[in-house]
Amino acid sequence: MKTKQQVVMEFRRQEILDAARTVFARKGFADGIVDDIAAEAGVAKGTIYLYFPSKKEIYKSLLQHDMEALKAGTLQRIDAASGLKDKIRAFALARLENAEANREFFRIMDTQPANLSFTRSEYRDWLKEPVRHLAAAIESAARGGEVRAVEAEKVAWAVADLARGAILRRLVGPAESRLTEEAEFVAELIWSAIRIETAAVKPGQETRLA
Repeated sequence: MKTKQQVVMEFRRQEILDAARTVFARKGFADGIVDDIAAEAGVAKGTIYLYFPSKKEIYKSLLQHDMEALKAGTLQRIDAASGLKDKIRAFALARLENAEANREFFRIMDTQPANLSFTRSEYRDWLKEPVRHLAAAIESAARGGEVRAVEAEKVAWAVADLARGAILRRLVGPAESRLTEEAEFVAELIWSAIRIETAAVKPGQETRLA
């Protein structure tokens, strides 16, 4: 059981991170100062430094928190979906919805220099568990004859990359389709590439089982 002090500290830390997300989304990392974060969180500036030694550490902690939340949410969505195509759609939609909900902050995160943002390898590390989770579902579907035998992890990474491309496209220009349509496009594209085609059976040509 957590003590009352631990609960209060976790709550306060989360308040600071939420405030920082708002400030960075509104002003960017360079122009968003600790005073702004303190004002947004409704705490004294000195309180901020009790939890984080610098603005850079706030930013890093915020990125880590949001990526962990995205990972957990994506895993839940994959597990909740029934068939493989639905799981692919759920994976893509979870990523798209996360980026849309934090659109301005995501834009800032994606354009920060390497010393502030995650490197490409770090970013992919955060995605490894959801991708492998999806790959396991692809392997299971292949064993069940639902899809062709494929390199499941490569297919799962292709889903992640397609979702990433859709996110970037929506960030740089006006959104021309709904998030559900974007996710459906990703799911349909992957599904058409790995599904097992079944020949149409004409009336009178049904196969009789012995």
